[in-house]
Amino acid sequence: MQKLNNQVALITGAASGIGRATAIRLAAEGAAVFLADINLDGLSETVAALPAGSQSEVAELNVTDSRACNAVVEACVSRFGKLDILCNIAGIALCEHLTDITDEQWHRANAINLDGVFFMCRAAMPELLQTGGNIVNMSSTAGLTGQAYNSVYCATKAGVLMFSKSLALEYAKQGVRVNAVCPGFVKTPLTAAFNMPENADMDLIGKLMPLTEGAEPEEIAAAVAYLASPESRFINGIALPVDGAQTAG
Repeated sequence: MQKLNNQVALITGAASGIGRATAIRLAAEGAAVFLADINLDGLSETVAALPAGSQSEVAELNVTDSRACNAVVEACVSRFGKLDILCNIAGIALCEHLTDITDEQWHRANAINLDGVFFMCRAAMPELLQTGGNIVNMSSTAGLTGQAYNSVYCATKAGVLMFSKSLALEYAKQGVRVNAVCPGFVKTPLTAAFNMPENADMDLIGKLMPLTEGAEPEEIAAAVAYLASPESRFINGIALPVDGAQTAG
């Protein structure tokens, strides 16, 4: 049985990687999907990969623009009549020595990874309160443990996690759930372009790796689909690691 029949999901970062896999999985579970990303060509490819008969809409979105975030929520509700699920998946990574990180890199990472989640949650919450909906935010194992050369990414993903937990408490009695998924290494275009900084200590880098091969985007999407579904009705405010035991020890 499809777990998300008659549900409407808005997914940021839907043009590739985990975002695309999530869009495909939620559509396969019966949800109508509103797909948002700054990469319109990638969104077209995602739509082409959706299961036959899926209801979908796309919109160009820069999550660092609060007005654009407001507008994309309005567009989703205008198109489908409501909003049940918000998946904040848009994000960027940065691996660098602390002293080589520029102001621009710090601000850009925070704007995309953290500000964007805040803007989208704020815009969507009034609609989710009406539907008794839920939010799934994409944190990371970098939000659970410190990682050498990953200080900016760790800071933003820890922020996403604590923001998610705070919202879960704030809105639990009003019927809206908020959870976070914390992937480890996942085989995506983002990680394919991942470069270690010059003169990195490889003993420290080893702590970033899973004990087995990296996860597939579809495995992260499966976790998102579970948390977004009625099956997880009593799960609220968690950080769900999907990391091959990376953070178990």
